[in-house]
Amino acid sequence: MQNIATHLWFDKEAKEASEFYVATFGGDSKVNLVKTLEGTPSGPVDIVDFQVLDHHFQAISAGPLFTFNPSISFMVNFDPSQDPEAKTKIDTVWGKLAEGGKVLMELGSYPFSEYYGWIDDRYGVSWQLILTESEGEKRPAILPSLLFTGNVYGKSEVASDFYLSVFKDSKRGIVARYGAGQEPDTADAVMYTDFMLGSQWFVAMDSARGHDFAFNESVSFMVECEDQEVIDYFWSKLSAVPESEQCGWLKDKYGVSWQVVPTAMYRMMKEGTAEQIARVTQAFLQMKKFDIATLEAAFKNQ
Repeated sequence: MQNIATHLWFDKEAKEASEFYVATFGGDSKVNLVKTLEGTPSGPVDIVDFQVLDHHFQAISAGPLFTFNPSISFMVNFDPSQDPEAKTKIDTVWGKLAEGGKVLMELGSYPFSEYYGWIDDRYGVSWQLILTESEGEKRPAILPSLLFTGNVYGKSEVASDFYLSVFKDSKRGIVARYGAGQEPDTADAVMYTDFMLGSQWFVAMDSARGHDFAFNESVSFMVECEDQEVIDYFWSKLSAVPESEQCGWLKDKYGVSWQVVPTAMYRMMKEGTAEQIARVTQAFLQMKKFDIATLEAAFKNQ
């Protein structure tokens, strides 16, 4: 089943932020790997592999090129059927995220949820905390949430249909529409849908309100590929903006950024010497789509 991790682009704060998230959410959260890449266009670059609850993240400190915004946020489920302290834990996590953060929707009761809030943390990363209804199929603790607004308003359903067609072992979950009387949103627009791509659940929503943000490279999704054939497949399906292709990165036709990466890359970063990692770094800096054979040759100095 295809694994998809979430990648966060920071200016200088990747290590600091990952430690903050691990401490804030607790549980099974942990930092797995910290490495520094030398000789990049941004100078020395920190990369961090970490887990928050049940979600796999990677982060990079590579300069102030991109700014986080709520077009991609992280919905965090607190399930009282699984944890009687769920509501108390929302309050605790909210308090930590609020330190230096910005509240987008106050924590409280809404027609769609007994207890919910939306907040940007001190780094600008956006979180939605929700007390989960226990009915229906259980969802993971963290779901990346895509907000389709501006020039992609109304496309959350067709975009998620597209992703479902690209990824095997995928399925649609809930679809809820706005209906009449919720202007400026149209009745047929999607208020909420969730869907699973490989092993990862996502959320998508439309919003016609006057948001001044759009998808960018600050948050991307890393498709982990076992071999070159899988890399070639996802690259051909997802890449729609040739000028955005660089170092395994691409942008799809809706503006969402992806990275199509070999699983071997993690092994190289974890096990490699400084010299091996430097050779691999110089090799992939020349690439658009990753070539596993070339990366392996660089690692082995062949």
